[in-house]
Amino acid sequence: MLKVPEHQVAGHLAIDGKLGPLVDDSGRFYKPLQGDGRGNKELAFYESFSSDTRVPEHIRKYFPVCYGSQLLEASNGSGLLHHLVLQDIVSSHRNPSIMDVKIGSRTWYPEASDNYIQKCLEKDRRTTTVSLGFRIAGLQLYEGKESGYWRPGRRAVQSFTVYNVRSILRRFVSSNSSIGNESSDCSFAPSIYGGSAGILEQLLELKAWFEDQTIYHFHSCSLLILFDKESVSKGSTPVPVIKLIDFAHVVEGKGVIDHNFLGGLCSLIKFVSEVLSDSKESLIKDCVESEKPGICTDNGNCQQS
Repeated sequence: MLKVPEHQVAGHLAIDGKLGPLVDDSGRFYKPLQGDGRGNKELAFYESFSSDTRVPEHIRKYFPVCYGSQLLEASNGSGLLHHLVLQDIVSSHRNPSIMDVKIGSRTWYPEASDNYIQKCLEKDRRTTTVSLGFRIAGLQLYEGKESGYWRPGRRAVQSFTVYNVRSILRRFVSSNSSIGNESSDCSFAPSIYGGSAGILEQLLELKAWFEDQTIYHFHSCSLLILFDKESVSKGSTPVPVIKLIDFAHVVEGKGVIDHNFLGGLCSLIKFVSEVLSDSKESLIKDCVESEKPGICTDNGNCQQS
C-alpha cells in the first residue's frame, strides 16, 4: 500500500493531485523519475555509484540504498510512471526532527541552459546559498506530544537569513525549541552534534573524503540530517543520521576536487562546531555556578561531585 511520506520536508509533495514521491510500509521510498532526462541521470548515478570500487565502504553509509526502478501508478493520476526505489531514510524513526540542507554556493550544473542558470542564480542570491555556501531547504522539528511538529512553509524557509540559520541550528538540538521561547538551550547539542558518532564527526568524515575524491561533482545535492528528539528527552542517545540525497545534477569529477560542495560542507561544519562549542561553555558555566562543583560530561550531563 503506497502512501504520501509523512516526514517529507522539501521537494515536490504528492498532494492535491500533484506528482511526488510515495512510501510503503516496508521501508522503501518511491521517487518519480523527473523529466528532461534528470530522472534517468539520477538513476544512472545510483547504478554507477553502487558498483564504483573507488568509493570507500565507510562513505557508502552516507548514501541511500537504491533498489533500482519500478513502474508505478503516478501520484497525480497521470498513469504508469517509472520511479526510483530507494531506502526510506526516516521509516525507522518515530518522531524525527529533520533538516534538508542544500550544499554548495552555486546550485546549477555545467551543462545547464542560460535560463536555468539565471533561475538558480536568483534563488541562490535570495537565500544563504551564496553567502554561506549552503541553505536550509526544508525543516521539521518535533516539539513534543502536545505541540507536535514545527514545519515552516517553503516561503519562510527560503527567507532564512544567516542569523536565522544560526538560530535554527541551535533550536534543532534544544529542549525548549517551541516558538514562544526567546532563546534555545542547545541541551542536546553534546549528544547529537558531539560525540564519536555525532553529526559533527560524520560531517568531518565526509569532509575528509571530499578533500580527496575527484570522481563526482555534486551539484544541487542536499544533506538530510535527522534524529529522534523524543528518545534524547527520555535519556537515550540515538545515533543521528546523515544522508546525501538528490543526484539529478551529479557530473563526472574528471580528476578535479569538488570545491563547490566541499566549501559548503566546511561552512556547515563551522556553524555546527560553533553551536557545540557554545553549548559546552554553557554547561561548564552551569556547573561552576551551581552550589556544588560538578563535572560536565561529553553527553551533556552535569554530574555533581
